[in-house]
Amino acid sequence: MTPGNYKLLLVDDDPALLRLLRRWLEKAGYPVRTAADGQEALDAIESDCPDFLITDWEMPRVNGLELCRKIRDLSLPHYVYTVLLTAKTGAAEMIAGLESGADDFLSKPVAEGELLARLQSGSRVLESERELSLMAHTDFLTGLLTQRTFYEALEKEWHRSTRLKLPLSCVMLDLDFFKQINDVYGHPAGDAVLKFVAELLLDNSRASDTVCRYGGEEFCVLLPETEENDAAMWAERARVRLAALCIPTDLKDMRVTGSFGVAQRGSDVPNPKALVKLADQALLCAKRGGRDRVVRYAMMVDPGKHRLYAADWHDEVFADMRARDVMSPLVVFLQENNAIDEAARLFLQSGISSVPVLGADGTLVGLVSETDLMAATASAERWQRPLSSVMRSNVISYEEETPIRVVYEFLCRVSLRGVIITKDGQPTGVVNRSSLLRCFHEWGADRELAASPVSLHSSPGCNTPDTASGPIPHSPDSALAGRSAG
Repeated sequence: MTPGNYKLLLVDDDPALLRLLRRWLEKAGYPVRTAADGQEALDAIESDCPDFLITDWEMPRVNGLELCRKIRDLSLPHYVYTVLLTAKTGAAEMIAGLESGADDFLSKPVAEGELLARLQSGSRVLESERELSLMAHTDFLTGLLTQRTFYEALEKEWHRSTRLKLPLSCVMLDLDFFKQINDVYGHPAGDAVLKFVAELLLDNSRASDTVCRYGGEEFCVLLPETEENDAAMWAERARVRLAALCIPTDLKDMRVTGSFGVAQRGSDVPNPKALVKLADQALLCAKRGGRDRVVRYAMMVDPGKHRLYAADWHDEVFADMRARDVMSPLVVFLQENNAIDEAARLFLQSGISSVPVLGADGTLVGLVSETDLMAATASAERWQRPLSSVMRSNVISYEEETPIRVVYEFLCRVSLRGVIITKDGQPTGVVNRSSLLRCFHEWGADRELAASPVSLHSSPGCNTPDTASGPIPHSPDSALAGRSAG
C-alpha cells in the first residue's frame, strides 16, 4: 500500500522537531497529525486511531514508555505500529522500550532516509496484521463478518444505544430449504447462493448496519437507530428482492426464498444476546408459519396490536386468564451437562419423546427429543457427550404471567402444537392446543350450566380435569413433541 493509505501520529514536546519531521513525512505522502505529549496523543488515538505512532521518549505528563504501555492496553480497532525516538541507545533502554510495547527505535538526531525506511519496514508488518485480522473477523466464503465479530460490534452498539437512548433492532434470516440445494445440486451451487445473498444484504444495508453470516445458511443484521416496525420494512424489502433474485450456477439458475425474524431492544431485554434470541424466536415463528415471510417479535407478544380474529367471544373465554391458569405442569427435566445416554434411559423408562433442558442456574436453555438423540448414535464416544451438544436451543417460551390470549394468537399462526411456560426463566409447564380446546370446552359447559334451571355442580377451572365432560387427556410431553419435530 502507498503511504497515503496509512494514518500517522507524531508525538514530541519539541515544536521545532515536530515541524521538521512532519515536513519530511508529508512530503513522502503520509497524512500526519501531531501531539505535544503522551496524554494529548492518547486523546487523539481514541478519537481517530492511527496506523503509525512515532513518539519521543522523554515528554511531560505521559512519556513515551508509558504511552506505549497504555496503547497496548487499549481496545483499538487495529494494530498500531509504534516507533520510539530517543537518544538512549543502550541495551537496557532498548529492552525497556520493547517490553513497553514499542516495535522499533529511531536514534536522535533523526535522518530522513532512515525514518522513511523504518516506516516502509513497518508497513509490511501492518499489511500482514491486516490480512490476519481479515481472516479472523470475516467469513472466508461470503466476506461478511463472523458471528464472533458480530457480537463484538453488537456489544459496542448496545452500549451506544443505551447511552444515547436510541432504538436498536436485529434481523435474523434463514434461507428456506437450503439443504435441498446442497443435496440436489451440490455444495458449489450452495456456495454460489450464499455469496449472492450476502451481496444482496450488503446492498440493502446502510454503512452503519452490521451484516454477518451467523452460521450455515443463517444471516444476522444489526440495524442501529431503527425501531422494530422500520426493521420489519427493511426485512420485507430484502425478502422481496431475495425472492426475485435469479442466481446463476454451473448447473442451472437458482431461486431461493428466506424467512425473517425481527426484534427490537426493549427495556425488558437484559443483554445483547437476548436481543438476538428474540429475533431468532421470531424467525422460528416465520419458519413454522409457512416460510418466505417476515415475523416481528411484537406480533408474538402483543395481541392487542396484532390480533388475528375479532371474535368478541374469545375475549369472554380468556377474560383475565394467564398462561399459568391453563398450562399443564412439567415434572421431568434434564440438565445440559447430563450425558446423552442418561437422557436415552429416561426416554425409555418414561415413554416420553422430548424433555426441557435446564442450565446450571435452573433456567430453560433448550429441548432434547428422541430425534436429537438419534443423531448421537453414530459412535459410542458420542453417547457420553453432554446434552448441550445435541439439544435444540431455540425453544419458544412464555412467562407464567403472559395473557393466555398471547399464546393463543401465537399458536394460531404456527404449526407448533404447544409452547413451554416459564417462571423467571425456569420451565414450569406447557400450553398446547389441547389446553386451549379444554378452555373453550369448559367455557361452553359453564354457559350451558348457567342457562339450565338447576345447576347440580360447579364447573372446574381450565387447568383442572373435568371428569364429567371428559376432556381429552393431556400429558406435558405432547406439546414438546410438536416442537421437536421441527
